[in-house]
Amino acid sequence: MPSFGSTSRIIGKELVAHAPFTTIGALSGIAIIVVMVVAEVPQLWSERLFWTCHPAHVLLSALVTTAMYRRHGGGKLWATIAVGYLGSVGTATISDSVIPYLGESLLRLPGAEIHAGFIEKWWFVNPVAFVGIVGGCLWPKTKFPHAGHILVSTWASLFHITMALDQQLSAAKCIVVFLFLFLSVWLPCCASDIVFPLLFCKEGVDAHDTHRCSCRGE
Repeated sequence: MPSFGSTSRIIGKELVAHAPFTTIGALSGIAIIVVMVVAEVPQLWSERLFWTCHPAHVLLSALVTTAMYRRHGGGKLWATIAVGYLGSVGTATISDSVIPYLGESLLRLPGAEIHAGFIEKWWFVNPVAFVGIVGGCLWPKTKFPHAGHILVSTWASLFHITMALDQQLSAAKCIVVFLFLFLSVWLPCCASDIVFPLLFCKEGVDAHDTHRCSCRGE
């Protein structure tokens, strides 16, 4: 298991490395929300897009988290399943639902509500997570470019917000949405893909290896 100092260095380097990707993702979210408001896109589309992006985020998180855990000395099968499930469903719920809801509440949006996929659509989101876990177990060297993961996560958070949004959009509201989009992806995604699985690994891992595994597809 990595030491506290090693884990702290990994967290710091990963957060710095992912900040530019996360900023671009959040900016793409603002561009999308402006287009949706100007075009008066019905909220039904936000609901459909959220329930597309959120399960996709769970799938990618489960795949990467499980693969990282297995690659670096993961333990028994039950531990692998637990790490893969909590690291994907738990983190994706915080990223896609809880943090966006805090932003919605701050802005006092009319439709502010937490949509916990593993409960609200348990019959879909949970099986998707287990598909990702199986994939990570069978192909532990599987990697997915982290930029793609960030975009999927950002858009899931975005559409959670647009489900609650009215058709009024101000510059101040855009700034708040940007900040919450950034936070909803930056910390949870690093925690899910890198820090969380490594906390339970038997082998030590250096920061260079985690960066190579998580950010660059091979």
